[in-house]
Amino acid sequence: MNFEAARIKMVDNQIRTTDVTSHSVLSAFLSVPREEFVPAKMRELAYIDADIELAGGPQRRYLMEPSPLAKLLQLAEISKSDVVLEIGCGTGYASALLSLLAGSVVALESDGTLATSATETLTRLGYDNVAVVAGDLEKGYAAEAPYDVIFINGAVEIIPVALFEQLRDGGRLVAVEGFGNASRAKLYVRESGRTSERADFNTAVKPLPGFRREQSFVF
Repeated sequence: MNFEAARIKMVDNQIRTTDVTSHSVLSAFLSVPREEFVPAKMRELAYIDADIELAGGPQRRYLMEPSPLAKLLQLAEISKSDVVLEIGCGTGYASALLSLLAGSVVALESDGTLATSATETLTRLGYDNVAVVAGDLEKGYAAEAPYDVIFINGAVEIIPVALFEQLRDGGRLVAVEGFGNASRAKLYVRESGRTSERADFNTAVKPLPGFRREQSFVF
């Protein structure tokens, strides 16, 4: 299979057609070999217009569909001076994209097998400004804070306060809130200790484990 041709078709047919105009984002998607970040048996399906399962079980994880991923990265307006925290890096595909957009990337992953895979693939392909770290996704990674951008790589129901506290002044957090077709992509900006939010577009992406509201009893 000609993966380079498939990559170009993905950008032209799935990404450009959904209002992604950022040159740096388009260039990153044209550069990063998506087929290297999916299970071997899925390589020929790497460029389909759909999410790809990376890990099964109760903590099921997915590689996000190209179009919403590109739109979220464009929404973050990442520059080469930015330090980025990625929440839920999976096998490292979005980490590789972020490495081309930002100055440095901390890629947080709670699944040990996925973290090992991401480290090996990113190292082998030369994305040397990414550090994959293990930890609880909902706690973020305070050791390297503050960050210019926090990117949550999957849908969530709530965003923990701990993540907002790891943004530097003027920092942005991009996430998809809600599950299913009612989900909205949102941009949060932290300024002078306060956080503002803006809803941007409707989308439906697979959820990250956790990030749920606590259940309350009604009497």
